[in-house]
Amino acid sequence: MARPSLTLHPSEAVVVQAAAVIYAAYITTGRVVEGREQEWMQRSIQEALWIARTTDDSIQSDDEMR
Repeated sequence: MARPSLTLHPSEAVVVQAAAVIYAAYITTGRVVEGREQEWMQRSIQEALWIARTTDDSIQSDDEMR
C-alpha cells in the first residue's frame, strides 16, 4: 500500500502551523465538540489565512523592496 504524499510550499506550511495552533486552542478550551471537528478546523484555517493576509498587507518584505 502506497503511503500518501504531501508537499507544502513554505508559505503554506506556515499557515498550516498557525491553523494547528488555533485549532489546538479551540480544543483545549473545550469549544470543539464531538461531531463538529471539521467545522472548527475550517474556522481555524480561515483565521490563519486572515492573519497571514493581514500580515502580508501590513509588512513589506525584503523581496518586495527590490
